[in-house]
Amino acid sequence: MTSLHSSSSSAAESTVEEDRCHHRQKPPKKPRRSTTDESQGEVVDGEPEVWASFNESFREVQSVLDRNRLLIQQVNENQRSRLSNNMVKNVSLIQELNGNMSKVVSLYSDLNSNFSTACQQHSKNTTTRDQS
Repeated sequence: MTSLHSSSSSAAESTVEEDRCHHRQKPPKKPRRSTTDESQGEVVDGEPEVWASFNESFREVQSVLDRNRLLIQQVNENQRSRLSNNMVKNVSLIQELNGNMSKVVSLYSDLNSNFSTACQQHSKNTTTRDQS
């Protein structure tokens, strides 16, 4: 349990840190390659394949989370009914929910790894381009 004083202190420290970030002198931006994401009509920086991969991964995560929402609603309805038959159904629903949560953790882990790799590759490409 956090006290009001510590959360106020944290908020004040956060505000001070944000102020420092806003006043920090930023180096001039280098031109970036941009492409248009035709499905969204937006301009995105970097490699289109990388962004498409991230987009697909996030869609997969969202799909699993949407399924979990439905499972939780069904479990709650079954619980409220108090019928023994529905309570038995909850066992398999909760098992599926548990498996889906493991899947979400795995997908986010893969996203983290892919994001780190993409950042490292982008950094290498930027350094190589700057040295040319």
